[in-house]
Amino acid sequence: MGQRSGSFEELVTEGAAVPTEGWDFSWFAGRATEERPSWGYAVSLAGRLAAADAALDLQTGGGEVLAFALGRASETPALTVATEGWPPNVAEATALLAPRGVAVVAVPEDAPLPFADAAFDLVSSRHPVRAPWAEISRVLRPGGTYFAQHVGPRSVFELVEFFLGPQPDEVRDARHPDRERAQAEAAGLEVAELRAETLRVEFHDIAAVVHFLRKVVWMVPGFTVEAYRPRLRALHERIEAEGPFVAHSTRHLFVAHKPGGPEAPKRPCSVRRSQA
Repeated sequence: MGQRSGSFEELVTEGAAVPTEGWDFSWFAGRATEERPSWGYAVSLAGRLAAADAALDLQTGGGEVLAFALGRASETPALTVATEGWPPNVAEATALLAPRGVAVVAVPEDAPLPFADAAFDLVSSRHPVRAPWAEISRVLRPGGTYFAQHVGPRSVFELVEFFLGPQPDEVRDARHPDRERAQAEAAGLEVAELRAETLRVEFHDIAAVVHFLRKVVWMVPGFTVEAYRPRLRALHERIEAEGPFVAHSTRHLFVAHKPGGPEAPKRPCSVRRSQA
């Protein structure tokens, strides 16, 4: 798969014009690739939704992953609620999920969840900015499950550090699964499974880089084309000369239970890592 043709200015303009609402990455087809974790999060979520009575999806983005999982589930919960903090995504998620009977609630990422204690037997999230562990524990019923895929430490940091330079260890390790496990346990959850994988990412043209950094805004905070034009041009020239820019994403799968209620299945809770 080769990079798209076009001048630096044409490609940058194209990447800057693509809408960023929602969490649909289909625009990247032919422009960027990312390996997927072996556990198949969305399909696995479908199975858990089929067994749930009341489900909450945190930071649902545009609702695409939850909608897919609901569509694959053999049964759906009697109650399904999703939260999202970014207003454009709230509108996208509502349009997608309301026909499935899902209520989408606008909740800022750091705000308390506007739900009663022990309201849900399943809480899920794909790529939360940060997991609100105390709130997750509070809204879970005894015996309930938190099932999520998190972004891990140093994810796509080859690209981040191309623009920002070397980052301190506290930034590089901010999402470390061992640290998040300790936070979950401190909130009263029992971690039943924690799996981590490193996955290959390729950017085939500078338009894909521009769109990615506009969409995943925490990678290079405050990113704009004008602010980073010299680095963008240098990266464009590198891709033209050497081929795709290669980085590595990190993901970890969390399965945690709130003690009490029906006995939850026990699985090893050590972190298992695979290297792409």
